[in-house]
Amino acid sequence: MNLEEAKKIIETVLLTSDEPLSVKKVCKVFDENLGSQVVESIIDEIQRDWANRGLELVFTANGWRFRTRKSFTKFVQKVKNDRIGRYPRALMETLAIVAYKQPVTRADIESIRGVTVSSQVIKTLEEKGWIVCKGQREVAGKPMIYGTTEQFLSDLGLNSLQDLPAIESLEPSSSELGLVND
Repeated sequence: MNLEEAKKIIETVLLTSDEPLSVKKVCKVFDENLGSQVVESIIDEIQRDWANRGLELVFTANGWRFRTRKSFTKFVQKVKNDRIGRYPRALMETLAIVAYKQPVTRADIESIRGVTVSSQVIKTLEEKGWIVCKGQREVAGKPMIYGTTEQFLSDLGLNSLQDLPAIESLEPSSSELGLVND
């Protein structure tokens, strides 16, 4: 098999995969031995080929995947049914607290949000694979400690928690809140 054919195969596999793929998984596609260095160089070439398109090939915590470029997300969201914006505010606030403040207990989340956290919110986040119980705090009642998962990072197209936007950039400014400085 020539490298151009291998490139088309790799590109097709990455485009059609429901999950990010490691180089090791991509290598398994080929019956003959195509080394990981060759696959990595082909992936780099595919990434360059897609540099000026609406999709981009990115490396996340779980491997390589195609995703929509941020500048095109608003257009895709208009036709996509399962948008992140469709999740209840309580779920998104809880997820943000876990992501930025982990490890956290339910009481920590409730203290920050100022309201009780529904068991259903925690259950939904666990079912999506975005948070997981990482143990129990050694205090009275031994509350569960939650943290985010590799799936959370992958679904958001991140390599690590350090790739999350700075929390300051997410807070609305006084002008956005309609406040005027005297």
